[in-house]
Amino acid sequence: MRDNVPAIFLINLDQSTQRLKACTDRLNSQNIPFERLSGVYGKSLTQEELARHYSHTLNLKKYHRALSQGEIGCYLSHRKAWQTIVDRQLDYAIIIEDDFKIVGPLQDVFDSIADLNFDWQLIKLAAYENREKPISYKSKLNSHFDLVIHKKAMTGCCAQAISLEGAKQLLKATDKFARPVDTDIQHIWETNVPVYSMMPYYIEQAGEFESDIAKASSGAPVKKHFWKRKWHQFQEKRLNHTATCKAIEALKVKLNN
Repeated sequence: MRDNVPAIFLINLDQSTQRLKACTDRLNSQNIPFERLSGVYGKSLTQEELARHYSHTLNLKKYHRALSQGEIGCYLSHRKAWQTIVDRQLDYAIIIEDDFKIVGPLQDVFDSIADLNFDWQLIKLAAYENREKPISYKSKLNSHFDLVIHKKAMTGCCAQAISLEGAKQLLKATDKFARPVDTDIQHIWETNVPVYSMMPYYIEQAGEFESDIAKASSGAPVKKHFWKRKWHQFQEKRLNHTATCKAIEALKVKLNN
């Protein structure tokens, strides 16, 4: 086995066999070992299971719509991956959702992460729908990658590296959650987990399958509250700016030590 290859967890629902085959073929093409983690199928959860970590009360306070069963299942799947990192006391692991494509040699990603000489907690390795967002700070790591802090952390959980301390902190901060998992990860002033990106991304969201989140949800329409959403965005803009500035200053210190 090559050096620096971390644990790689692929979140995959038991019924999503086509996704698993596609992901297996793509990782095998670069001889990358991985472990499948059975995803949590939201539609099969009881009301008690749905409410174990998802708080309807917090949702009314913090978000502009109720979460679907599929979104709750997705969140619980990621918490399962974080818990696995903690249970096994892994230095870090890469967590991948089962709708990705590889656009660069992942060994370069593994080697670059291994060369980081400071404690980090979460590094994004892909973006939701391969979107771009304004960058607040970047530092050149090597000939392949920059380490980036975006003006607002990227959405999506297609692929990300999470350290042991990052997993512990995320589990603690999200014992009761009210928003989608990628939205909560953006709230770095609440999680105390700064979000970096290693760019350019060598993993992209493939978008070739129907959303498992949609399939794992009931057919009832979700009521959205436009002005509630705008109010939350207004409140969070200042908090995000302050937290991002702190994350940038902390990263500069770490990189210069």
